[in-house]
Amino acid sequence: MRLQDQPFVMLTMLLERAGNVVTREELRERLWPADTFVDFDHSLNTAVNKIREVLGDSATNPRFVETVARRGYRFLGEVQWEVQGEAKATTAPAADTAQKTVKHTELEIPVLHRGIPRALFGLIQVMYLVFYAVALIHWSEVEKISWLDTHAPLISIAVLVTAGVGIPVRFYFLSAAAFDYALLGDKFLKIFLGVLVLDQLWAVAPFLILNRIGFGAAFGATAALLYVPFAERTLIRMAYPRR
Repeated sequence: MRLQDQPFVMLTMLLERAGNVVTREELRERLWPADTFVDFDHSLNTAVNKIREVLGDSATNPRFVETVARRGYRFLGEVQWEVQGEAKATTAPAADTAQKTVKHTELEIPVLHRGIPRALFGLIQVMYLVFYAVALIHWSEVEKISWLDTHAPLISIAVLVTAGVGIPVRFYFLSAAAFDYALLGDKFLKIFLGVLVLDQLWAVAPFLILNRIGFGAAFGATAALLYVPFAERTLIRMAYPRR
């Protein structure tokens, strides 16, 4: 995490008083001494924007740094302090004797830049879209397998219905993640049960090409795909934590 001196000092103040408001006056006294001539409002806004950029935060939907109108700023995340060894404490400056670890408020894991879980979530949607496209492009083979295995078009109907539902859902998730739709987290969790059912049905897709890849590969791929919807939920919670 790279920050210039003033944004770093400001973030340190917010972390030290996480959950409490750090007033603009306190920030002015700490960052700019009385004999310093500077455009205070502009410089303070620049420092806050730098912090939000590093944390992947936003002013309109803050998850870490909240603006308290006409008062100051407040750090919203949970902060845990890990004290370093005494040997280092004797030689390092006081500011370096404690290591700050910003934890995700729901998952108890280190906070990542929000772009990482959003990108991984988007790649999963692309994967399912490829599944749907391949199944529909090779529709004649799907019909053949359906009639041979069940003597009825049950598999064909299941593929057709779930692909018809899945394609718009995946495009919605993909576009929402790409444009960082603030309510994506809440909406995904509301329809997670339906997504779970849809994904579990497509988890058996490798068995449609059993004759090409063999039982072992089909079984392994299915086992991995069964976990994917839970991975999606975790990625959403990392990118869009509930306040």
